[in-house]
Amino acid sequence: MGFTTILDILGSAIIGGFLLILLWRIDDAAVQNVYNNSEELILQRNLTTTVTILEHDFRRIGYCKNYSLSQNVGAITSATDSSISFLTDVYDKGVVDTLHYYTGPTSELTSTPNPNDRYLYRVVNNDVPVGVNLGVTEFKLVYFDVLGDTLYPPIGDLRAISSVEINVAVENVAGYGGSSAEEQKSKYSNAYWRQIRVSAMNLSNR
Repeated sequence: MGFTTILDILGSAIIGGFLLILLWRIDDAAVQNVYNNSEELILQRNLTTTVTILEHDFRRIGYCKNYSLSQNVGAITSATDSSISFLTDVYDKGVVDTLHYYTGPTSELTSTPNPNDRYLYRVVNNDVPVGVNLGVTEFKLVYFDVLGDTLYPPIGDLRAISSVEINVAVENVAGYGGSSAEEQKSKYSNAYWRQIRVSAMNLSNR
């Protein structure tokens, strides 16, 4: 075997190695794109589900099928920038229920790789709180009076609340790759939704 032949073999091995690495990278990029696209779809579905439930409940603040029971009663019973309790008729049976929304700490949700997601709690009356994980990372509420001025918690007179702004952020509960610190920050896709000043018709029934 001549020297030229050895060089040809080494050259072929090097070129083949480069091609193999290139194929691995292309394959990894393809897998990542498929994963990201599927996670984006799940992310949008989670956001849509969360928003649908929130809008439905918040527009029924103060509502009761038995109209007489909703009179002269403060519809909102507690309000902070990350939690709210209000009276409503959850099951549409003519009974006044208390509905409580709040989020748990990020340290509470350890079953997912994402360090930012947390449980969103929706508790009816005195039921045992059961957290729902839809990738929620932020649940922020802003309150306004009838003139549109912002009310800052703690709010002394909860009857002054005329409308509520809901802010929700969600991230996918698991990301693809991310070995470096920068990749760890960007591997979780996110979506943000804001409902400007939801005003429940029955807030005036108080």
